[in-house]
Amino acid sequence: MTGQVRTVDGRVAGRRGQATRQKLLDCLSEMLSTSPYRDVKVIDVARMAGTSPATFYQYFPDVEGAVLELADEMAKEGASLTELVAGRSWVGKSGAQAADELVDGFFTFWRKNDAILRVIDLGAAEGDKRFSKIRTKILTAVTGSLTESIKELQGRGRVDKDVSAPAIAGSLVTMLAGVAAHQKGFTGGVKQADLKPNLALLVHLGVTGKKPPK
Repeated sequence: MTGQVRTVDGRVAGRRGQATRQKLLDCLSEMLSTSPYRDVKVIDVARMAGTSPATFYQYFPDVEGAVLELADEMAKEGASLTELVAGRSWVGKSGAQAADELVDGFFTFWRKNDAILRVIDLGAAEGDKRFSKIRTKILTAVTGSLTESIKELQGRGRVDKDVSAPAIAGSLVTMLAGVAAHQKGFTGGVKQADLKPNLALLVHLGVTGKKPPK
């Protein structure tokens, strides 16, 4: 926490205020993991945090405003996904490892932030540009890094130059996000143990145009 955390009316929050604000956010995050977003009320968050609704309103205009704060912090953590791609080699066994780690990174990130990501998806689906912007922020950076990886392979003659690197990268990232978001909800005989290796196979095929070496 920094000394520049401010209240709704613009005052800089002191150490105690920052701690109270963070506790409210932590309680909200916990409630989102067990209750539908629309059912979460200010009074319930405040009660769980051991404070009053008036105190909540000192730091957030409403529940949605607090959710956006959580979402923005979570989006910053999404930079770790980009680090799984940037500067990685996709040649030989290094490519197979890069694909495996990218898939694992998406699954881990979505499991850790499942509750807030569900709220972001809901808000984005309803046309709320604030939530759409955060979702785009999470995915755009890793899409850009993956695009550069494909272009590098094209420059070395390892991938067909007629392939649209941005289109492939964007499609792969959308696929990863979609599967990660529903990793526990697959039916029709899909085994959880089969998801990661087969998704990594698709990522490797998408980036390199080839199956990963055995």
